[in-house]
Amino acid sequence: MIISIDDSAGFCWGVVKTIDKVEEVLQNSTDEQVYVLGDIIHNPREIERLEAKGLKTITHSQLQEIPKEKSKVIIRAHGEPPSTFKMADDLGLNVVDATCPLVQALQNRIKKAYDMGYQIVVYGKKDHAEVIGISGVCNGECIVVKSVEEALEKIDFSRKTMLFSQTTMEKQAFYEIKEALENKVKDFIDGGEINEVFIAKNTLCKYVYGREDKLQEFAANNDIVLFVAGKNSSNGKSLYHVCLQSNPKTYFIEDIDEINYEWLAGVEKVGITGATSTPQWYMEKVKEKLENKLSKELVEV
Repeated sequence: MIISIDDSAGFCWGVVKTIDKVEEVLQNSTDEQVYVLGDIIHNPREIERLEAKGLKTITHSQLQEIPKEKSKVIIRAHGEPPSTFKMADDLGLNVVDATCPLVQALQNRIKKAYDMGYQIVVYGKKDHAEVIGISGVCNGECIVVKSVEEALEKIDFSRKTMLFSQTTMEKQAFYEIKEALENKVKDFIDGGEINEVFIAKNTLCKYVYGREDKLQEFAANNDIVLFVAGKNSSNGKSLYHVCLQSNPKTYFIEDIDEINYEWLAGVEKVGITGATSTPQWYMEKVKEKLENKLSKELVEV
């Protein structure tokens, strides 16, 4: 059996920057407790690794319990709304911002459009940490949608409107919403009504949707695929479905113990891949586990 790891898998550069910053803070904070507000990224194995180094994950409700002195609070990769930074400042806490640069840029673009009077529409998941941060920069007044039907139902087409996307959503669905809204704007104009303008900004993470072609090829070239990611990972769910389209024998696992070895029956080629928040070291661990299992079976034979 050939077991291979997708060479395009692993952390995206935004996650790399976030993790590097956390590692640096932990290394330089020998006499301080380092906290992170929410999961640093959506991968439980990487969270466990960092917590073993001293990182402590807390909730927003616990923010007020942190001692001002000898403490640092890290803002996770998904970012936070301005209200969180204000609360931390009012509490006198030492904050380290590890927001993904792409998420930070998205917040800035949305804030600028909101200040210019645009109706803000975001293709994303309302309760996702990134979207909560995005919503915060426009006073909670953005319209969050996950489908064409939802967008057509919620948007006021008499207002100038700008469409953005959560960085980790699916490319095809974004463009379907974009096309539907553009057609609706034309309907308004043809009907004699006036819509000042509709603009769509593709703010999807290029690292996520840029992997799609290679991921499809990798999936098709293997008999089965183990897709390793955190169950809460938005980009993980998107990339898993891309993989599944090319190979229906793609199995989503968060933990090594979730592997069902019956999947391997009669299989010659196994591919291992994951989300942009899946650490390379854990995919290597999955591969090692499979190899040890096969070696044991050969010895027994």
